[in-house]
Amino acid sequence: MVKGVETHIRQKIQPVAAQAKRQAIGAKQHLLLVLWAMRRRNPLLFWGGIVSMSMVFGASVALFTPMWSNSNTFQNNQFTGQGFIKRRSPVDFWADASQYQISRPVNILILGIDPPLNTKNNASGVFAGSSDTMLLVRLDPTNHSLKVLSIPKDSQVVIPEIGLEKISLANMKGGPALTARVVSRTLNNVPIDRYVRITTNALQELIDSLGGVEVFVPQQMSYTDTTQKLEINLAAGWQTLDGDQAQKFARFRNSKVGDLDRVQRQQMLLKAIRDRLTSPTVLPILPQLARKIQSYVDTNLSLIETLALINFGIRVEPQNLQMVLVPGSLSRLSLDPSSYWLDGIGINRVMSEYFDVQPLGGMQVSRRRSLTSLKIAVQNATGDPSASDRVTQYLRSRGFARVYTVSDWLDSQRQTEIIAQQGNLTAATDLQQILGVGVVEPTATGDLDSHLTIRIGQDWLQQL
Repeated sequence: MVKGVETHIRQKIQPVAAQAKRQAIGAKQHLLLVLWAMRRRNPLLFWGGIVSMSMVFGASVALFTPMWSNSNTFQNNQFTGQGFIKRRSPVDFWADASQYQISRPVNILILGIDPPLNTKNNASGVFAGSSDTMLLVRLDPTNHSLKVLSIPKDSQVVIPEIGLEKISLANMKGGPALTARVVSRTLNNVPIDRYVRITTNALQELIDSLGGVEVFVPQQMSYTDTTQKLEINLAAGWQTLDGDQAQKFARFRNSKVGDLDRVQRQQMLLKAIRDRLTSPTVLPILPQLARKIQSYVDTNLSLIETLALINFGIRVEPQNLQMVLVPGSLSRLSLDPSSYWLDGIGINRVMSEYFDVQPLGGMQVSRRRSLTSLKIAVQNATGDPSASDRVTQYLRSRGFARVYTVSDWLDSQRQTEIIAQQGNLTAATDLQQILGVGVVEPTATGDLDSHLTIRIGQDWLQQL
């Protein structure tokens, strides 16, 4: 019976045109029905396919691996438990799977877990390790936006009954419930609705199944760690990385800046994976992809909630995706130079602007600093060696006192980018208006010592 239903549904699935969004949505709905028919014969494959769908159609850059539950670990005390689903009409699931919609903004905690040593992928303790990656994702139907806040693993926070420690230890000490509690209290009691835990091995499996991803490697990466049996050797420039290379790209660490450069590369990888997954050629391999990585994910999202995320994600435009770094800095006075110390004032601003969470105790968000007092890095991506100096001189003539140049970006760019890596979009927009060119880029890929980074493109030269 199930095979007959699958055959009938597959016959209805039409090839997806590369640029036709209408056809993409139609293919998504047909594939949902195929997967629903599989739910009893292979529930893990069903869940893998469901959220592989969300990857293909852009449900979330952060949710780039399947979402199914390996365990029923919904701890009510730390997650809101509030529903966020609405239906346009009481239509049967089989008739219209797209009826499920997000009714309000939803916050999801994403944890990339480094499995304990000698733990197999399907072992019960595979999710008991520390979190190597931590993201707080907000899907907001009121403005059709998707926001991703990166939290460095070395962020110093107070963990209940332990004390001041790196936030990466929270999952090891108390799983997703304790981690959500710590993240919420650290970020002005932001509500967290659901969680997704992904083992780091998923990245390699995912990218290998996709045939690699195209990534710009910003610098030569050479590193050998005999204790971890890790050797990295990547040349600078555009490369197609396989799973092993991508994992090394993400984990390469420059001790001078702690974990921050890894956060930058993780965001670069997320975008590259998203670009690859939005290709219609990926659609036929989704079931195979789901089988390979089904043991790498744990979540408390339900089927219907996942469907709502998919239906929301297919409508998110690229310009409505924002990825920022939680404000903070490294401390040279710390016993651990890699530790990341959070900036309370910056957190107030980011949580207010991106998550609609106001400061604790009724405090008001601090008045923003004057634009000319911010630290602004200038990076040349034009190929013209004089461009950085000219932009620096121009800004100083406009009253900017804290402008400095950094090493050239090796990839030539047509358009100038004003990078707001700590989420200060207002300042980035004001700076863009002063320059008269460029676009605001809300990502954490600028110079780590700056408030804003200007990556100069060819459009700056053309206006001279």
